[in-house]
Amino acid sequence: MQIPFLDLKLQYLSIQKEIIQEFNDVLSNTSYICGKKVKNFEEMFAKSHNVKYCVGTSSGTDSLHLAYWALGIGISSQIDKGYLKKEMEEVIVPVNTYIATSETISMVGAKPVFVDHQEDTFNIDPNAIEEKITPMTRAIVVVHLYGQPADLDPILKIANKYGLFVIEDCSQSHIAEYKGKRVGTFGNVGTFSFYPGKNLGAYGEAGAVITNDENLFQKMLRYRQHGVVEKYNHDIEGHNYRMEELQGAVLGVKIKYLNEWTEGRRRVASKYKELLANISEVKVPEEMTYAKHVYHLFEIRVSNRDKLASHLRARGVETGLHYPKPLHLQNAYKYRGYSEGNFPVAERVSKEILSLPIYSEMTDEQICYVVENIKEFFSSNSYSK
Repeated sequence: MQIPFLDLKLQYLSIQKEIIQEFNDVLSNTSYICGKKVKNFEEMFAKSHNVKYCVGTSSGTDSLHLAYWALGIGISSQIDKGYLKKEMEEVIVPVNTYIATSETISMVGAKPVFVDHQEDTFNIDPNAIEEKITPMTRAIVVVHLYGQPADLDPILKIANKYGLFVIEDCSQSHIAEYKGKRVGTFGNVGTFSFYPGKNLGAYGEAGAVITNDENLFQKMLRYRQHGVVEKYNHDIEGHNYRMEELQGAVLGVKIKYLNEWTEGRRRVASKYKELLANISEVKVPEEMTYAKHVYHLFEIRVSNRDKLASHLRARGVETGLHYPKPLHLQNAYKYRGYSEGNFPVAERVSKEILSLPIYSEMTDEQICYVVENIKEFFSSNSYSK
């Protein structure tokens, strides 16, 4: 049996007629950038997270950059105000995340300051944040990784104590909930990616930023489109972060199914947990009592991770690694002077995690096949070699 890591074709076939109709509508109207389809999706997405404002963007990375920029973090904000500090402003960020979260901090001329993560959630450790705060700290970035919300209450308490912005990177956690409230609504802004493989994915690149702050919303609208208030009248220097109309059309269709697809992922995760429960060598993801996990990824922890991945691949099961090397050990951050041992939890866990196939259309037969082959691995000589 062949089990793909993600099967986007199955999802497409279930909504094919609606997608084609929307595409034809866009092509007939010849409005291709930030038109009615984008505006309609922005309104729907804001409503889905119970916030006032949503700005559609060209990618999740651009959403992060736009958020930092609009919050006035980094060198760009200093130039706007007519001065330049010798010391770089700092932003606290988890070391276990995709590099887009941190590289966009550097893009605004600030310094990413890494923090280790919790062993049980893979999310930023609130107990490790305060010691990293300096007079140059401006913000804390919270990444709700793999679909599980981080523990926000202690983080928000720290942010309030020191007067820091909070940015929620929700790229893997669409409609996830913390204590009954959807993520992206606790901090100053919530940023999202709609990369095709996300729980809510476009057919190309797209993203969004949500907020309840009207001033931030107006800033982001301007920065998104070259500082424009009306055509050819530029209040400020901006950039081009506009969402394409075709992506707005796709997302406008798909968001109607997001609740259903999310429950499908939760069903798959529950089945995995049930079937893996008696395999002592496998640690399954733990869903915190404060969280509604949306299982963008299903991460297990095992020793001999690479051998298990090879074993599954040989039997037609695709797996993934998210992420095999923490950010502080990437060549991109050599200049920060970090080394092995600086973030022991991230370093240890990165050698053990393996992402199993998960998508809402997975059948029980497919899940059972994956688990049977995991059992076979641990009961065979392959495990001890």
